[in-house]
Amino acid sequence: MTSNLTPARIIKPGTILKRELDARDLTQKELAEIIKRPPQVISEIIQGHKKITPETARELSAALGISEKFWLDLEDNYRLHLAKKKSKEEEITRRSRLYELAPISEIRKRNWITATDSTPIEELEKLVCDFLGISSPKETPQLHVNYRQSQAKQTEIKSEIAWLKRVEFLVKQQSLPVFQLEKLKQAIPEILTYSQKEDDVAQIPSLLHRLGIHFIIVPNLDKTYIDGGMFYFNDRPVIALTLRYDRIDWFWFTLMHELGHIFAGHQDLYLDNLDKLDQNAREEEANKLACEWLIPSRELESFIAQTQPKFSGQKINSFAQTQKRHPAIIIGRLQYKGLVPYRNFRKILVKVSPFLTQ
Repeated sequence: MTSNLTPARIIKPGTILKRELDARDLTQKELAEIIKRPPQVISEIIQGHKKITPETARELSAALGISEKFWLDLEDNYRLHLAKKKSKEEEITRRSRLYELAPISEIRKRNWITATDSTPIEELEKLVCDFLGISSPKETPQLHVNYRQSQAKQTEIKSEIAWLKRVEFLVKQQSLPVFQLEKLKQAIPEILTYSQKEDDVAQIPSLLHRLGIHFIIVPNLDKTYIDGGMFYFNDRPVIALTLRYDRIDWFWFTLMHELGHIFAGHQDLYLDNLDKLDQNAREEEANKLACEWLIPSRELESFIAQTQPKFSGQKINSFAQTQKRHPAIIIGRLQYKGLVPYRNFRKILVKVSPFLTQ
């Protein structure tokens, strides 16, 4: 059995030549005089700047008594080593560019691209370019809507773009009727009828689809803090949720906030972190709509005035029934206002992910 062995270190032919000269007590100038070559040629061979040609190999063989094949093999192995090193460096540069464009490790882990550690760089480039919708890694990914880049770090921006590209991919798999804003406005009360029981959230995707609204769930990527997003794709609104906080109150507020953007006629791309909403008129408008739809502020304030400082589970459940809302929605509003600690009523804040499939 044979194996291809690779030396741990490749020595320049010039290094061997210098050792041979030292062993013979010859200077570079003297060798140049022997083989009738300019001293500069010997110096450049020793430094590795000049190749040992077949003619030079014959002359060195005659002068030093070492076969010309020895010198040519040294030269070939050294140049092959340099070529491989250069090729590896080029691959590293190309791979680094891909990691600048997208969070490669994460989108691989989620099978958004089918790549492994051994995927050739050419194939990996194609997979990433196809995912981002670009023809070359030299390009910058473009979205179908204006992307309002914040002051976030580059790592967060590329993850947000990758998240949006995944949303776009899933949107393209859906075939929906034409969207009509008036139909959505009329349907808001019907949508809210599903906010009383946790398992009723399963009806939301099909209801929104019938209204011509794309509904997508794509979990967050690392270093992103998106709860939901809204934008338009081919004249149809898209609502994308991450379920970053997998709680029924968070689901309903995020959903209604994104519906608020559509209801109010907002046309841009909105990536909403509901922990810290942008302080602008459109976000405030969507926020206000969501709050009023879920629990009218007048009724909530009346409940708070009559109940605080003791918000018992029984009182919250009773108020939730009058509002035809899940009690978690009441608790979420009370927590947001700082009236109830986040550690309280954890059993009521049920997860919605078991009821939603994508």
